[in-house]
Amino acid sequence: MRIVETKDMVKVDRLNKVEDMGSLRAFASLTIMNAFVVKGLKVVNGVNGLFVSMPSQKGKDDKYYDTFFPLTKEIRDGVNKVVLAKYNEEGGQ
Repeated sequence: MRIVETKDMVKVDRLNKVEDMGSLRAFASLTIMNAFVVKGLKVVNGVNGLFVSMPSQKGKDDKYYDTFFPLTKEIRDGVNKVVLAKYNEEGGQ
C-alpha cells in the first residue's frame, strides 16, 4: 500500500512550530484522501533525530495511548516523511 507517497492522498493542512517547549518542535494536522482529518500530530526531536508522534490521550492509568496510528511500518514511515518534509520546507531545525 503506497497511500502516503501520493501528495493528493495525504497532505499536511497545518503545521505550527513552537519554541521553548523542550523536545517538541511543532504541531500538525493531516488530511487523508480528502475524507479524514487527523489533528494533534507532533514533531518531536528525539535521540535519533526528528520524528512524528501520533495524537494521544491520557488513560486512567496516567499513561498516554495513541488515538490514531498507522497499521503498518510503511504507512508510519510515509506519515513521518510527509510531515517532516513540510516541517523542513517551513524552515524547521
